[in-house]
Amino acid sequence: MTVSPMRRRLLLVGAAGALAAGTALLWDYGRSAGAGFEPPPEDICIVAPTRVTPAHAFDPASGLAIYDARPIPTEARCPVCGMYPARFPRWAAQIIFKDGDAHFFDSPVDLFMFLDKPQSFGAERSAAEAAAIYVADFRSGTWLPARQAVFVRDSRARGPMRGPDLPAFAAESAAQTFIAEQGGRMLRFDQIDASVVEGLRDANHAQHMH
Repeated sequence: MTVSPMRRRLLLVGAAGALAAGTALLWDYGRSAGAGFEPPPEDICIVAPTRVTPAHAFDPASGLAIYDARPIPTEARCPVCGMYPARFPRWAAQIIFKDGDAHFFDSPVDLFMFLDKPQSFGAERSAAEAAAIYVADFRSGTWLPARQAVFVRDSRARGPMRGPDLPAFAAESAAQTFIAEQGGRMLRFDQIDASVVEGLRDANHAQHMH
């Protein structure tokens, strides 16, 4: 079929208009999606920010004492892996430094990796500057001092990074119940030394390479 020059011009103008409208829609969608972007909860791992993850300052208006365990800000990111700890309330951990600043972690394994080598993650403070360390009770999600917690190593449970982790419990009886269901063995805070941390680091890297 022969198309007249006039009809050809009209078709071209219409196609150009449709393309422009589509481009504008995509641009507007991309702009709004970027502004409100939040990674989906099922994300296995978010690559850590290219810049150092900043510590969160103490808020005197919070009603908490400076070294009390704090609610995790929804925007807080783990300085080790870049995930959002607020999404993992049964695994989360936090360090509060002597000046009141805090870092939040998606799981105990990242907490111990940070304590082992904080400078590897851009931290300006040493582990010795930690005034308080808390982990979430795996059963209830409530905070407890990490040095009083019972941790379980080598269980079948997988942490937020989908690798081996260290679920924490307030009582040995709760840890033993968990071990009966998921396997593993109990460890106290001071038993989680550099060799344990290194083994967990290697296992997690093997499980999920960035």
